[in-house]
Amino acid sequence: MAVSSFSNLFFVAFSMSIFACSVFARDFSIVGYSSDDLTCIDKLINLFEEWRLKHGKSYESIEEKLHRFEIFKDNLKHIDETNRKISSYWLGLNEFADLSHEEFKKMYLGLKVELPKRRESPEEFTYKDVVDLPKSVDWRKKGAVTSVKNQGSCGSCWAFSTVAAVEGVNQIVTGNLTSLSEQELIDCDTTYNHGCNGGLMDYAFSFIISNGGLHKEDDYPYLMEEGTCDERKDVSEVVTISGYHDVPENNEESFLKALANQPLSVAIEASGRDFQFYSGGVFDGHCGTELDHGVAAVGYGSTKGSDYVIVKNSWGAKWGEKGYIRMKRNTVKPQGLCGINKLASYPTKKK
Repeated sequence: MAVSSFSNLFFVAFSMSIFACSVFARDFSIVGYSSDDLTCIDKLINLFEEWRLKHGKSYESIEEKLHRFEIFKDNLKHIDETNRKISSYWLGLNEFADLSHEEFKKMYLGLKVELPKRRESPEEFTYKDVVDLPKSVDWRKKGAVTSVKNQGSCGSCWAFSTVAAVEGVNQIVTGNLTSLSEQELIDCDTTYNHGCNGGLMDYAFSFIISNGGLHKEDDYPYLMEEGTCDERKDVSEVVTISGYHDVPENNEESFLKALANQPLSVAIEASGRDFQFYSGGVFDGHCGTELDHGVAAVGYGSTKGSDYVIVKNSWGAKWGEKGYIRMKRNTVKPQGLCGINKLASYPTKKK
């Protein structure tokens, strides 16, 4: 593969011509690179160029491109070092590889846990009397999960988490899987939630109840930014819920009881660097319990003696396992890995 004219600029800019080496065809692995890519600068440059074209990346100036290349190199180093040490999960070169970790956190996280959590429903936890749990559950296979969505650089994860749970319970009760509008929550649920600047799922459930339901995605499409609230009175069809409940905090048994019956809105700490580049496997990496990201739990299971929760994310289908992550469960801490057992909730819908 010939080195591009842009590549030559790297040689001048970084005075790294001593790393010149022959470039040959590379068989991409599941992580998007091979160890051979790290052996010399021209292979690294070509890897960056191939990655950039694959993900449609363009930059306003050569200075910005050089800056992004430096970040790309640092991220690739972290990815490769982690993959050499960890066997339970692996990291890959995804579309976020030219973002520093601080940039990534600022753009893609958006949970507001400092909001005072309310509980509208006075009823007890619905599933406390459940006795026999199935060994595994996957609501995707049961037809209760829509395709993976992409919040983009709007911190609206709380809306996607809420909508995934409402879509799930609506399908379970009615038999119809309907993709619903996150944008309506972003634009209209503004009393406590803050659009692209974060929010909390319980408030969003409360809004849907008081607002009389949520419109379909097709009728109120996602903009990836905050817009003006449009009640869409000309579109009569909405999906309603009758209430919502919180899963008892830091109680994995209750968490699984609820999850065996419907998808859940959950919160996790996703600010660890490995989350940015997670590509597959059962994640059991380092993370704390300072919740900063809203996602949806859509099942659980086990593989090779490792128990996990299936989590639907909102970073697009190119991230993780086609938009999902399997997170280890049955951990020592009651909060669960990354705090997943701390702030789970689910909507209810009358038949």
